[in-house]
Amino acid sequence: MHAEEKATGWLKETQKGYIRIAVLILLNKKPHHGYEMMKAVDERTSGFWKPTAGGIYPILQDLENSEYIKGEWDCGTKRKRKIYSITPEGKKVLEHTLAKENRLFNTMADLLKEYMKDVLDVEVNNAPLPKTPFSLFLDEGRYKPEDTKKVLENKRARIEEITKRLQEDLAQINKQLTQMEKEENRKNKKDKE
Repeated sequence: MHAEEKATGWLKETQKGYIRIAVLILLNKKPHHGYEMMKAVDERTSGFWKPTAGGIYPILQDLENSEYIKGEWDCGTKRKRKIYSITPEGKKVLEHTLAKENRLFNTMADLLKEYMKDVLDVEVNNAPLPKTPFSLFLDEGRYKPEDTKKVLENKRARIEEITKRLQEDLAQINKQLTQMEKEENRKNKKDKE
């Protein structure tokens, strides 16, 4: 199996776990039906996570079987649909999951900083690091469909700032390498004489 295929598989597994947690976060705020959750996940992630019915309903079924959520049929509308809400056990699982995810995310951020400093030789003291994926769901009212352009513009500005710093570092590295190559060429020329 190619490395890219393996990485894609791992990310799909991770995404399923993240969508489970996102569903619990959404249901912790208010009851939803499946389509509302699919739409909320899509909107809050600016389309990065786009759950399908074939992806979300098995997750809902699993969470319901585990008694972390409960579903009740709403027959008061033209379309019969199941409205899900979080259970007390689901709230406990969510609380523990978010605490563990926060520790994991901080560890991963520290590893990323180490990598940037040790391998890329980039100083990261003030570099903005990404937030936990769940900040999109926990920041109440922060991400709305009408804010998508603003959210994307802010992300672009952060990426442009990081890119600018990396380009400056790259220019400095290239300058040092050019100088080293010139010195090596002079030394090799002298050795041949």
